[in-house]
Amino acid sequence: MVLPRSLFTVALAGLLSTAGAWAADSKPATDKDFVAYDQPLIAFTHATVIDGTGAKAARDQTLVIDKGRIVALGKSSKVKVPADAKVIDAKGKTLMPGFVMVHEHMFYPAGGVEYNEMSYSFPRLYLAGGTTTLRTAGSMMPYADINVRDAIAKGTVIGPDMDVTGPYLNGPGLPIPAVHVLGGPDDAERTVNYWADEGVTSYKAYMQITRDELKRVIDTAHERKTKVTAHLCSVTYREAVDMGIDNLEHGFFVSSDFVKDKQPDVCPKSPGVNDSLAAVDPKSADVKLLMRDMINHKVALTSTLTVFETFVPNRPKAPQGALDLMLPEVRAQYEATWNKVQDSKARMTTETYLKLARMEKQYADAGGLLLAGTDPTGYGGVVPGYSSKREVELLVEAGFGFEQAVKVATSNGAKYLGRDADVGTLAVGKRADLVVIDGDPAKRTADIEQMPYVFKNGVGYDTQKIFEATRDTVGLR
Repeated sequence: MVLPRSLFTVALAGLLSTAGAWAADSKPATDKDFVAYDQPLIAFTHATVIDGTGAKAARDQTLVIDKGRIVALGKSSKVKVPADAKVIDAKGKTLMPGFVMVHEHMFYPAGGVEYNEMSYSFPRLYLAGGTTTLRTAGSMMPYADINVRDAIAKGTVIGPDMDVTGPYLNGPGLPIPAVHVLGGPDDAERTVNYWADEGVTSYKAYMQITRDELKRVIDTAHERKTKVTAHLCSVTYREAVDMGIDNLEHGFFVSSDFVKDKQPDVCPKSPGVNDSLAAVDPKSADVKLLMRDMINHKVALTSTLTVFETFVPNRPKAPQGALDLMLPEVRAQYEATWNKVQDSKARMTTETYLKLARMEKQYADAGGLLLAGTDPTGYGGVVPGYSSKREVELLVEAGFGFEQAVKVATSNGAKYLGRDADVGTLAVGKRADLVVIDGDPAKRTADIEQMPYVFKNGVGYDTQKIFEATRDTVGLR
């Protein structure tokens, strides 16, 4: 989204509230004000449970939390509720694991080539939207992300547990001042080692990286026991797979593998990639071979349908709650861009979008590890707090059953991050990270939007209070 800088003089302080905006309120809300349940012993009774494994929803279940851990889960007729537990009657409600999203950011597009760090509001909004663990898939301010991660781990502030990705690893051609331009393989190795020493736990390669640089990034990161993902263009998926990459971003929406006469180490001129994807046949031997190669090399694929949806005509606007978080000037600019997408002859048609979305399911059905993320970039329509739920809805639209979509957004991400022994599914012994839904999204997907509470480590947060505090301190009400 490209906005005049005059508008973003204001937006810098308040597109989604930052710490400075809260100071203007005589009685700003604190994280403690968002806590609805902090009893050490809590029992949900008569709930529907979607456990994150992909299994069908289980009805009339009781789940017991003791000191932040799940200690009992099963049929309500068989699970004994401790006498001193805080009992929550969950009849008519659904419990699911907290989301584990792996393409998130702590920044938001500020027009042109600028991006604003949202280190105060974004962690709280992510949590309010049901995300209890996340990976930042690329950073503009790595130290800010590291510090936020550490503050959350210490309990100083609330937010999801964070796997922090280092700064973008890219070659020349991206006119963003915050992104370092690699000077070759040696610089790539130096950069990876520097940020490993500083505490990042993942790396992300970007569109103009060369094959030699990417290979050095992967080898160095693996020596440091960390993983590499990428949003590629100059390097094809197949080339990256052969190098040993761990993850590829954006499904198949950015794959340059099908561009005719693709030149090595060169990102095809626009609209070469889009045109090739519009023409690709998901049933073709080339597509099946690429998927098989990825699966054989255990390469995960991250779905970010939320951001691609914003560039397709006749798709919905950001939800009202997300719009209400924006300053009036920023909202007007977002809506103007959205209207242009509706009126223009879009480069990505509805048919191409749906085809590529269904190719993600094709990959999962073939045995690939599909992950989920939301990517709050584009022109501003992807807003934490709302986008994670939307990603699950879009996975269902792409053909997944609801329980399978939840698995992609929970246990698959936990597995990729190596945290599946602790989070990602609802099971005895695991941390009590879960969301409460009013309704039954396994029967009516839209019910996922009704999420009044999110529990992290056994503490329940009132999501509406987080949204209201964020919105009101921006000054919209």
